[in-house]
Amino acid sequence: MKLKLTKPIIFFDLEATGVDVAKDRIVEISYLKVHPNGLEEQKTYRINPDMKIPAKSTAIHHIKDEDVADCPKFKDVAHAIADDFRGCDIAGYNSNKFDIPMLVEEMLRCDIDLDIRKHSTVDVQTIFHKKESRTLSAAYRFYCDKELVGAHGAMADTMATYEVLQAQLDRYPDLENDIKSLAKFTTQKRVVDYEGRFIFNEKEEVVVNFGKHKGKTLKEVFATDPGYYGWIQRGEFSLDTKRCATLVKLGQL
Repeated sequence: MKLKLTKPIIFFDLEATGVDVAKDRIVEISYLKVHPNGLEEQKTYRINPDMKIPAKSTAIHHIKDEDVADCPKFKDVAHAIADDFRGCDIAGYNSNKFDIPMLVEEMLRCDIDLDIRKHSTVDVQTIFHKKESRTLSAAYRFYCDKELVGAHGAMADTMATYEVLQAQLDRYPDLENDIKSLAKFTTQKRVVDYEGRFIFNEKEEVVVNFGKHKGKTLKEVFATDPGYYGWIQRGEFSLDTKRCATLVKLGQL
């Protein structure tokens, strides 16, 4: 089933040096931009992460240090990528937990705020897990009756994710072919920061989602534990998490 679009949507996938948003870096980004008129545009960037790629990461995506030695650094392509993403809805596979937080963090290091929160984000993995609970390769086999050749290559995973979402719409009549509805269906928790350190409760209050203060409102924690804000700012948290803590402290979130 073709997607009903009111604005362009970007399907994207990242390969990185690891999964720690605060410490690791992107080594490859591929995206497919689908326009309401059906036009499709593909782009792939190999990125020099300016750090060694661990062997365990290379074992997954097969990208080695020498493969990216002469590639641009993220700051060299950040503005071009941001221009492509602006004004678009976003989709990916496990993107709400990994790809979007990682991309936002890299952009913040370049002083670019994509402000993805203003757009609908569809995580195709969540649809799959709610309906069937399997991996992307299994999802591709299950929904599209194809074997995923080149799994863990960014463009192969991106194209497979796009096809899987269309097949999911064909298979499940209760899934509405509307990006905002799909975004709502694939949102498991209303996170404040992309790492999910803080979430919204039913009263729209910002609540701590980890550690000894889990379940308390962040405003309450700041009032009872004066050192907590400084600990967040000094800690190995993402720039996005630190920014959200600051906005709450200033009463702007």
